[in-house]
Amino acid sequence: LCNTVYYFTDMKLVFGLGNPEEKYNDTRHNIGFFLVYAYADNHEASFQLKGKFRALVAECSVAGEKVLLAKPTTYYNLVGESLHAIMDFYKLTASDILIVHDDLALLFGMVRARVGGSDAGNNGIKSINQHGGDETNRLRIGIGTDMRAIMGDVDFVLGRFTKEELETIQKSISPKAVEMIDTFLAGEHQPTSHTISHH
Repeated sequence: LCNTVYYFTDMKLVFGLGNPEEKYNDTRHNIGFFLVYAYADNHEASFQLKGKFRALVAECSVAGEKVLLAKPTTYYNLVGESLHAIMDFYKLTASDILIVHDDLALLFGMVRARVGGSDAGNNGIKSINQHGGDETNRLRIGIGTDMRAIMGDVDFVLGRFTKEELETIQKSISPKAVEMIDTFLAGEHQPTSHTISHH
């Protein structure tokens, strides 16, 4: 029995998408980081750089279950490499994982849960699907506004939220996302959609 392998079968991973440098703070592409950080903050969990995972990782316990919170340091279009390293090390399956990411196709203020799906042009999700499979749980945060058409997609996702948008994120979107992360951790992640009023 000396070669028994212990698996962390009761572990969950909440994995936020974003870009690692400070200059990307408060950009639309980084709302996944923002919300995973907010969740960590609620649980007084602090992030530490884990080189082998190419991510900043925090740990907390929710309802007796070990939860990993991760913010990859790979840049947005390579996040799947970080996800794969964590999955491999902890022997996680797609059902153990929640990806929190921005979604251009949803209007700002929409928060939508789903399981799996195509990348729909999102390079981060393309990398997730490639390295971690297309069956991971998703929490999609709408970032679309009229400015998208004016700025073009690349400049838009790398642009900063307005002061008003940041207030809405902190007061409304963040609490809703935290609630939906809790729902996932309770094993009740179902396709749902919420529209947060931001007028």
